[in-house]
Amino acid sequence: MTQDSKSPAIEFIGVEKRFEARGGSSAVLAARDINFSIAQGEVVSIIGPSGCGKSTLLNMGAGLSKPSAGLVKVNGEVVSGPSKHVAFMLQKDLLMPWRTIAQNIEFGLELRGVQREERQKISDRLLTQCHLKGFGQHYPNQLSGGMRQRAAMARTLAVDPLVLLMDEPFSALDAQTKMILQQDLAQTVQREGKTVVFITHDLAEAVALSDRILVMSERPGTLIEEIHVAIPDRANPLQRRKHPLLADYVSRLMELLKLDAHSDVH
Repeated sequence: MTQDSKSPAIEFIGVEKRFEARGGSSAVLAARDINFSIAQGEVVSIIGPSGCGKSTLLNMGAGLSKPSAGLVKVNGEVVSGPSKHVAFMLQKDLLMPWRTIAQNIEFGLELRGVQREERQKISDRLLTQCHLKGFGQHYPNQLSGGMRQRAAMARTLAVDPLVLLMDEPFSALDAQTKMILQQDLAQTVQREGKTVVFITHDLAEAVALSDRILVMSERPGTLIEEIHVAIPDRANPLQRRKHPLLADYVSRLMELLKLDAHSDVH
């Protein structure tokens, strides 16, 4: 994967998103005045209240939705539709139940016309890398939730994207499985130099995984704070969770989001 060294991996410039209402109701302004850029190899989390436009930003980054104003750029190019440089991972794994795990991993490669032998090499490598070796011929309903998310991560990585957009990919998992997959993700993006935009409601997860955290206001969402995470060893979120500064960052984020100790924050 090549990138213009002068361009951020992904950039939002003066972005606004307005959803037109039906039946004569007023349009809904979901996000406004969004300006930020993410360099190649950075992991940036976006947090904010429900409904503030976080997922809307990812949809625009993936080319699934167009800004009402402003521009989104990936690899220096204006996003006008789905891009080969971007892959999207959601909370639901969305694996196709009629395809084996290996076939699910290879699906994006098939769409791109990659030959079968090369597809198999890539899926074999990712099955091993994502701790799914020996499960390539299983079907999704034969795997646990954590293993299905590993398969979804392998499918996301198979197309070698420059930018990974991740919308609460681990939120449905139990705490232990979630932390293991966070570790796997951190090591993978560190090794392969991927750029990640990560949405989460888990403040400790945001701190453990990220170089920076962008905090959004209530709707219409806009950026109200940018926090640089000065905890070493981003590739080891399990170790980061033990760092004494983690609690300070979480407290600061709670203040910004106006949360108290009884709020539903992990």
